[in-house]
Amino acid sequence: MTDGSRRRLLVLTPDFPPAFGGIQLLVSRLVESFERFEVRVVALDEPGAESVDRAADIEVVRTRRSSIPKTSNLLLNAGGVREAIRFRPDVVLGAHIIVAPAAALIQRVAGAPFVQYLHGHEVAARPRLARFAVRSAAASIAVSSYTAGLATDVGADGARVHCIPPGVDLPSSRGGERDARPTLLTLARLTARYKGHDVLIQALPHIKASVPDVAWVVVGDGPLRDELAELARDQGVADSTLFAGSLADDERDAWLDRAHVFAMPSRLPPGGRGGEGFGIVYLEAGAHSLPVVAGNVAGALDAVVDGKTGLLVDPTDPRAVADAVSDLLLDRRKAEALGRAGAAHARDFTWPKTAARVEDLLIRTLHARET
Repeated sequence: MTDGSRRRLLVLTPDFPPAFGGIQLLVSRLVESFERFEVRVVALDEPGAESVDRAADIEVVRTRRSSIPKTSNLLLNAGGVREAIRFRPDVVLGAHIIVAPAAALIQRVAGAPFVQYLHGHEVAARPRLARFAVRSAAASIAVSSYTAGLATDVGADGARVHCIPPGVDLPSSRGGERDARPTLLTLARLTARYKGHDVLIQALPHIKASVPDVAWVVVGDGPLRDELAELARDQGVADSTLFAGSLADDERDAWLDRAHVFAMPSRLPPGGRGGEGFGIVYLEAGAHSLPVVAGNVAGALDAVVDGKTGLLVDPTDPRAVADAVSDLLLDRRKAEALGRAGAAHARDFTWPKTAARVEDLLIRTLHARET
């Protein structure tokens, strides 16, 4: 390679648009923001992927998705190795531990060091694979100090684990006014119980005792929707609850501008490990000047500044959640102050800043291998 040319970066990921989710957002924003690498992405196929890939400024290679997740993972790893032979990367970024086998093989055979991303829940859910990933990788990126601790718990060398929090998309302008009705908002797919929707439903009767006209808007969809809707009926709060489903980005942003408080009291799953790796959504709420109520565990400890950008509470205690939400709904001055601080905090986490830190690590890792 000639001096001054960009080095080649191969990104392996099971999670990429048009699929929705925090990891998908993180990977897509990173590769859009990288400036010092020629990037190629290997990802699983998705409905609508062709139009997304055609509009992208980078090359995306898709591997077939099987109805059996383990088969999809095998196909993705095999596809990553095949693409490495063609692309001849200088360095590899594994966006999830399930691609660690391919990344480790490329590192061993082709000499391209690999850097492993760690998000949180997957480390606790698959400790053996996580141990292989962090011990094989030249370096690992943890999205929070909590995730970094999970990595060292499974055997990572702490000196090779680097904490780089995710970024956030800042709104181009402040849109509209807050609703006249006190509005509580939660943004999360209805797939994981630890997100805390059930605790919020149990908290709503207490919130309504203080704020009778409160509305709770739930943006996101998934297999838990019917169960949560039934729980809302059982708790007598169905008339205060709107399950809005999955929304387009502009509709989602409109709710962030209309609501008064954002709440997602994520807790630790049974066993006490995993859960929220960071919580980009807390930064997104802050970017829209929304005060946040979050659980005082896991990655939220990095994403939310307690008493400044939001309130951290016991996420297993519906009354504690209710008291925090009611406090912010009733004390508009306090809520607005936390919201302003949240907006200022979010500006420190823009995607270009995050991408630059990741690129710095990739380049240091590459240079360390070459010396």
